[in-house]
Amino acid sequence: MAEPMPLPRGPWRRLFDSDLAYSFRHSPVAIISALVATIIILGAVFANLMAPHDPFDLSTVSLLDASDPPSWMEGGNADFLLGTDSQGRDMLSAILFGSRISLLVGALSVVFAVTLGVGAGLLAGWRGGMIDALIMRLADVQLSFPAILVALLIDGIARTALPHDVQDRIAIWVLVVSIGLSGWVQFARTVRGSTLVERNKEYVQAARIIGVHPFRIVLGHVLPNVLTPVLVIATIYLANAIITEATLSFLGVGVPVTQPSLGTLIRVGNSFLFSGEWWITLFPAITLAALILSVNLLGDWVRDALNPRLR
Repeated sequence: MAEPMPLPRGPWRRLFDSDLAYSFRHSPVAIISALVATIIILGAVFANLMAPHDPFDLSTVSLLDASDPPSWMEGGNADFLLGTDSQGRDMLSAILFGSRISLLVGALSVVFAVTLGVGAGLLAGWRGGMIDALIMRLADVQLSFPAILVALLIDGIARTALPHDVQDRIAIWVLVVSIGLSGWVQFARTVRGSTLVERNKEYVQAARIIGVHPFRIVLGHVLPNVLTPVLVIATIYLANAIITEATLSFLGVGVPVTQPSLGTLIRVGNSFLFSGEWWITLFPAITLAALILSVNLLGDWVRDALNPRLR
């Protein structure tokens, strides 16, 4: 009697049995990094639900609670686990909301940089000639300046050109554009190199022969084949974008105090570090370091897991 045909596996089962999932399950560093990053991201996304206090509601903030140490220290208040800042705001709540701003700016900056860089790289690699030379020379010029300097320059131009009363309202978007414009080059150069290889392959030549529009060839055939290195770079660049935003906020040119990110919290707390109120700057700094380290380690794992030479 013939054996019954096995049922087709579902998408979740195929994902579980994939090489990427196998590599993840056997990498303790990737698992711990993913766990840390997930905790911070969930805390930021659901800050409204998880934060014990609203640090931006002035009706709930009291100066009588200012500069309270963490709850386990002498003089601490059980209502404020990580203590309070100089204005009486709960540090744990401020860190949750600050993480949201940092992650939002970092993620949007990566999306902007990927969109601009991939588009420029595809155009340069596909068209070649003067367009390729112009885009690559522009990239070479930008690479001669540090990313933080480019972001500072763009942010300064935006603040000079925009009216003062709208600067705080669009400060996040100015940061997104500044950080994104400072990081598109690596995506463009990577995609350009991959496009130069892909455009000479047989499937592209066959599509040209049968009359497929070049726009459809680029988006439907070339783009999917150059996205793997883009994914790796984007994962690593997310950490760079977050630390760039924190640096700009620490220097006082980032998000306003009314919408503090982790960098803003560290800058504010730094003024009280030598007065003994170390918790105001230490806990945001630990959160920022844990987030950046976990994302960097995940990026390294993605790079190794997607490299066929290491399998």
